[in-house]
Amino acid sequence: MRHLVIDSASEACSVALLEAGAVVDHRHEVIGRGHAERLVPLIAELAGGGRADVIVAGCGPGSFAGVRIGVAAARALALGWQVPAHGFSTLALVAAGAADDVAAAGGALVVMEGGHGQYFVQPFAADLTPRGEIRSLLPDDAVLIGDELVVGNRAEPFVARRGTGRALAALPDARAFLRLPPALLIDQPSPIYGRAPDARPMVPA
Repeated sequence: MRHLVIDSASEACSVALLEAGAVVDHRHEVIGRGHAERLVPLIAELAGGGRADVIVAGCGPGSFAGVRIGVAAARALALGWQVPAHGFSTLALVAAGAADDVAAAGGALVVMEGGHGQYFVQPFAADLTPRGEIRSLLPDDAVLIGDELVVGNRAEPFVARRGTGRALAALPDARAFLRLPPALLIDQPSPIYGRAPDARPMVPA
């Protein structure tokens, strides 16, 4: 069974075709912005136009726009191809990308850019099982978490601020889905924003 894996929740735009435990084809570009314009063409560049039996998408947390783009693309392709679509946490994908390091360290903390000066953080055990919920924290609060190994696109400033630990800079890579525990799949792709929306409902006068 062939899987199309999509993640556009960070500055990386990452897609991969996986089958029988191997990477058939992939594209991974660090673009910062412009995921809406680049994601579908990247999928089309894959072998067979990216056609797959199952679609799985990173649901965040991360960039609000990037999360929505990835989830929307997965839903649209699943509808058009008449195949199932599932989701996964982008933080779990980052942990999976460093699976060997995480196992050797006995666990790790994933730290990703959260916007508004905050970090998205989540601790994972050696087997990539989450050891806590996803949280959005200010850096001074986040650094109180004590994992020795820190993985993610904010790992280096995190460790520098804390003054201890080992940083492994990493972005979500669709190929890492091969190491993601099946139990971490989400039935339907749906955004995981990780914090409350910036907009607030208007209070009636």
